[in-house]
Amino acid sequence: MRLINQRPPRPMVVLLVALPFVLVLIAYGVASDMRLAVNPADKLLPAPATIAETAQRLFTQGDRRTGDIVLWKDTFASLTRLLGGVGIAAALSLSLGMIIGLLPIARAMLSGFVAVVSMVPPLAILPILFIMLGLGELSKVVLIVIGITPFMTRDLAQRVLDIPHEQMVKAQTLGASSLVIALRVALPQVLPRLISNIRLSLGSAWLFLIAAEAVASDVGLGYRIFLVRRYLAMDVILTYVIWITLLAFVLDWLLKTLSRRAFPWMEAGL
Repeated sequence: MRLINQRPPRPMVVLLVALPFVLVLIAYGVASDMRLAVNPADKLLPAPATIAETAQRLFTQGDRRTGDIVLWKDTFASLTRLLGGVGIAAALSLSLGMIIGLLPIARAMLSGFVAVVSMVPPLAILPILFIMLGLGELSKVVLIVIGITPFMTRDLAQRVLDIPHEQMVKAQTLGASSLVIALRVALPQVLPRLISNIRLSLGSAWLFLIAAEAVASDVGLGYRIFLVRRYLAMDVILTYVIWITLLAFVLDWLLKTLSRRAFPWMEAGL
């Protein structure tokens, strides 16, 4: 049997999923032991037990001055910015993608503009956003919006253009207006693609968020990582990195579950 036709049984799937993570943990543990054996005070690769102790402290112990648990405060601030930026970007890209894909006049006017904007490196305009919008929440959210909206818009517009022309003709034959065609024909086929786009854009959104928080912020996951780096607190940095990865995984899983339940015919496999 060819390899492309071989499907592993369920127990093996679980093993194969866990294997890369186990190998990474083993490799890190070996490297950490080797460095600590040479220099017990080494901070670059703290022992896994040290990271676990630091994580427990960060998740449970409050700040001595305020009593707030800093990690949860940072998480709330970052998720608020992330979800706000991604939500606005999703709404804009859906609207623009539908308009560009359905209306030839809008496509002629906007498609080139969106294509050019998508080529602008978002981090290059971060100083401009800080100058124009200040160092508050707005500039961080706007960076996420600018960073992911153009790509999502282009993909959604193409998805609308890929809808079989026969569907549009049949709808018009039945007397459907442009608005009805948009809502009843195009929108149901674009929404699953929108969710997939959001999932694919989350990585970039996290990147823009952390970069903005590192440059100008007093709270947030990115801010905290760049704050403690000056002390070489790798146990704290690694705890935050693992926590960000876990948050990203949960968000992706929630979107995947939403897509499967709302649009089971799409069989989202990303």
